[in-house]
Amino acid sequence: MTYQLTTTNLIRRTADNAFIPPDPGNRAYVAYLKWLDEGNMPEPMPEPIVLTPAEKLSASGLTVEELKQLLGLK
Repeated sequence: MTYQLTTTNLIRRTADNAFIPPDPGNRAYVAYLKWLDEGNMPEPMPEPIVLTPAEKLSASGLTVEELKQLLGLK
């Protein structure tokens, strides 16, 4: 079992992609704390993906003209 830190206070359990809240009443969180006590280290949080404006537009599937039309800029 491995875990990964996230950009929030949740811990991601990599085996099933479950996000575990830091709640001492949560069995999954207790298991995570035990795992840490055994000397294990979670994976670091992933690096954020930074897209340029052009990449964001491309990912949206819109052309510049379509975006202008949506925004009423035409």
